Amino acid sequence: MSEFAELKLDGKTYKLPIITGTEDEKAIDIRKLRAETNYITLDSGYGNSGSCQSSITFIDGDKGILRYRGYPIEQLAEKSTFTETAYLLVYGKLPTATELADFREMLTRHSLIHEDMLHFYDGYPSTAHPMAILSSMVCSLSSYYPEWLDPHDQNQVNQLVPRVLSKIRTIAAYSFKKSIGQPVIYPKNSLDYCANFLYMMFAVPSEPYEVDEEMVKTLNMLLILHADHEQNCSTSTVRMVGSSDANLFASIAAGILALWGPKHGGANQEVMEMLETIQRNDGDVKKAIEMAKDKNSGFRLMGFGHRVYKNHDPRAQVIKKACDRILAKMNRVDPLLEIAKRLEEAALKDSYFVDRKLYPNVDFYSGVIYRAMGIPTPMFTVMFALGRLPGWLAQWVEMHRDGEGRIDRPRQIYKGETVRDYTPIAQRK
Repeated sequence: MSEFAELKLDGKTYKLPIITGTEDEKAIDIRKLRAETNYITLDSGYGNSGSCQSSITFIDGDKGILRYRGYPIEQLAEKSTFTETAYLLVYGKLPTATELADFREMLTRHSLIHEDMLHFYDGYPSTAHPMAILSSMVCSLSSYYPEWLDPHDQNQVNQLVPRVLSKIRTIAAYSFKKSIGQPVIYPKNSLDYCANFLYMMFAVPSEPYEVDEEMVKTLNMLLILHADHEQNCSTSTVRMVGSSDANLFASIAAGILALWGPKHGGANQEVMEMLETIQRNDGDVKKAIEMAKDKNSGFRLMGFGHRVYKNHDPRAQVIKKACDRILAKMNRVDPLLEIAKRLEEAALKDSYFVDRKLYPNVDFYSGVIYRAMGIPTPMFTVMFALGRLPGWLAQWVEMHRDGEGRIDRPRQIYKGETVRDYTPIAQRK
């Protein structure tokens, strides 16, 4: 039996269908609201609006739950690899051994970018942010695959998914090499996805480079934790751009640009800058806490709180443990990690933060662990983009497969001037 919500407007009662998800999430279907009533809903920031129905990721922010295709993030981070998780997100199931081997083979086979694209890097100044380079290079890939741009051709899409996943990894590593003035390192077919990325990032032609297995394990974990997160800003951007039937490269490039913002993917960089500021102030965590509570101080406690999670971010818990493990293996003490731990401890004892449910999020520790791996701060957002790529691909594929085929077109409430006549310039005051 169908459920309905009733809406009363202008003396009339309208029945609005109630939709229930598999995890008992409920939504009021207002798709016919404007047509039937001439009203729209107003929801700035879309915090209470569902833009789609999706079977990819489930989040319960009150309970601190994150699952990909039903699998808890904690299990995937511990037991899976990034390649396997990418397959899960895009294709909806964990691969068999044969399917995973075939997928890895495609990633290996398509890791190179067209040699002409290397010249593009020469056009960027040394001050160029890696995200600017990444987004433009990804969009430029469309020029090299003009025959693979139809979002409704399933064969083309199946061919493009591993190509995009593989080539963006290479573009990201090359961007780093160019930023530090080192020659690019071509991918090595004997290495898997994450090991190959580390090899392209840190190897140099003048000496051998051995990929550290602990680093590979940690990178797999970090990328898995970032692989998808429901309808966030960048994912919604990928879907919105894709709804116009823009090609996959353009849609992903748009997502990269949305992720670049400090309120989204740039947050882990801001966490590191905050920790460095506290370090310069003699590591005074108590002072930082008091400044964060003072609205007039101009100081914000970055890496705490989340738009969705009103409990502990499950990804932050996993990363915190990995931080301790990798720093212990490297036999180094990072003063920023020590400040981060003291800051977390102090904040979680302070009613100001507890009452507002401002718990550490995924950005709080990810910057520290990337730094420990030798990845510089300007590359943090690029690493986020690399991790989020499978989610963007999965969401783009799902939208074209299961969507209504309509271009996204939000409405607005106009609050500008009412009608007025044009005044010639000589008569204006």
